[in-house]
This record gives sequence, C-alpha cells and structure tokens, in this order.
Amino acid sequence: MELHILEHRVRVLSLARSGLWLYTHPLIKLLFLPHRSRCKFFSLTETPEDYTLMVDEEGFKELPPSEFLQVAEAAWLVMNVSSHSGAVMQAAGVTKIARSVIAPLAEHHVSVLMLSTYQTDFILVREQDLSVVIHTLAQEFQIYREVGGEPVPVAKDDSSNGFPRAQHGPSPTVHPIQSPQNRFCVLTLDPETLPAIATTLIDVLFYSHSVPKEAASGGPESSSIPFFAFSLIEGYISIVMDAETQKKFPSDLLLTSSSGELWRMMNVGLWPRSRVPWRLLTSLLIISVPSTLTMPWFLKMRSAVSLMYSSEGKKA
Repeated sequence: MELHILEHRVRVLSLARSGLWLYTHPLIKLLFLPHRSRCKFFSLTETPEDYTLMVDEEGFKELPPSEFLQVAEAAWLVMNVSSHSGAVMQAAGVTKIARSVIAPLAEHHVSVLMLSTYQTDFILVREQDLSVVIHTLAQEFQIYREVGGEPVPVAKDDSSNGFPRAQHGPSPTVHPIQSPQNRFCVLTLDPETLPAIATTLIDVLFYSHSVPKEAASGGPESSSIPFFAFSLIEGYISIVMDAETQKKFPSDLLLTSSSGELWRMMNVGLWPRSRVPWRLLTSLLIISVPSTLTMPWFLKMRSAVSLMYSSEGKKA
C-alpha cells in the first residue's frame, strides 16, 4: 500500500452558532466562489454543538479572529492511503485504514483526525507528529510526500530513530455510544451545477437551525440531531445530510450510489459538556463517508463518529 502526504496544511476550527452571522460573508466566498480564493481544502460541518471547519492556510486567511472562533493550536497535515488492485490504484477504504494506520499510530499516542468524503478518505495528523508517523508506518507502506504536485519518495530508515516500537496488546477502553435516529445520505455534485442549489444550500447552512421535533422527546437513542456537512477539496464536492433535509434539494442534481443506501450515525466516547477544555475536541464530528463503504469510522482525538449502513426494515 502507498501512503501519500499531501501538500495541504490544515487548521481545525470551532465556530459558535451565535457567531455565525459574523462569518457568513467569508463562508459564502469559500463555498460558492472558489475562484476568488486560493483555498483548496475546505470542509464545513454543522453539529448540534457548533460549526466545525477544516481549512488550509489560504482558507484560514479568509476567517477573521473573534471571540466566536476557537482555533486548535496544531496545524494538521493531510494524508491518504491507496492500494493496488491489479494494475490499478484505488482508495484503501476506512476499515483497512483503521487497522493499518490508525491503530498503530494510537499505540504511539498519535492523535488522528479522519475526514471521509464521497470520493476518498483523508487522514490528518499534527504537523509535529509527522516524524513519528513516518517511522511507525514505514515498514507497512511506501510513503510519498507531494512536492509541487508530484509524489517524492520519503527516505526510510530501518532504525526506530529513537521512537520505541509499541507493544501491541489488549487495551480495553469503554466509551458511551449514542445513535440518533436520522438516516443520512452521502452525495456528490458536479461543481458546475453548484449555483443551481446555492439558495437551498444557504438556507440549510445558515437559516435552518431549529432542533428536530424528535429531539424534544426520548433519550439519545430515540432522538434526531442536526447534522450537515459540505466539503470542497481540490475541486471535488461531498455532502452528507439526513434524508429529510435531502428533500429540500433538486433530486436530479445530487448524485449518490445506484443503490441509494442510507446511513446511521454513531457518536462514540463524547466528553461531558462541562469539561470546557475538551469542548472543541468533542465537536469534531466530521463529515461524510464514501457510499461504497459498509462500516466507515471517523476517529478523532478522543471522540469518534461513524455512519453505519441501514436499509429499510433492517436495524443498524
């Protein structure tokens, strides 16, 4: 398998709902007018807590500092994994990434963010952890770093260079799991047709903030949550929304797999809201999943989100 370290240098931000009005102008620019910005990596997710953004340095310049915007201290580097299928290279898939990338890095206490889009899966690691990542994964992967758009092999060293090899063994951890009742769609869109849904997209992202009726009754297993995610990365669009929200959009413009499967979300290991220092981390319930996967995971620092396939009449 090959591990590619891309040129994007990403910042992760939490935007308070009460401050959304202050950022409407730059967000519309990043969403709909990419030719007016040099941003190549943009992801916006609405969660029950806040709006989470992942943007490269050019996109970060568009967002003015304020009391409403929390910025994670670390800069994050973006990687993706591909594997050979005969003579063809293809995305590795989240299950394989979790086993071959995330688990070994966890043994070395390396924090990971994962962003899965309709097109592919991205793994984000803190910039200061890159040397540990390379030494941990070098035996299992051919590692390349993009320079000027071209992949350059990363030199490997058989020694650990001071990084102790992890002892793999059982390390049981118990986390609470919540699964809202929403059914989610994972979609893509031809960028040329983005203007045709602009009005609806603005309404959904900036003006539709009412809590679903189901949330007013029952526990976490019986409620729905507001969740909407839009990614524009290197010209490719990925959208995840619940089935009710999808009804607001023209059906002939949004593309999904031929089976039209729906997905369930699982929130794993969320920290209590009262623990203020972790509030930013627990809000990073990021984004969508490739429709070809059967059980994608989104592993982030100390919380996780996944969408599990669910079909009518079957229990996820």
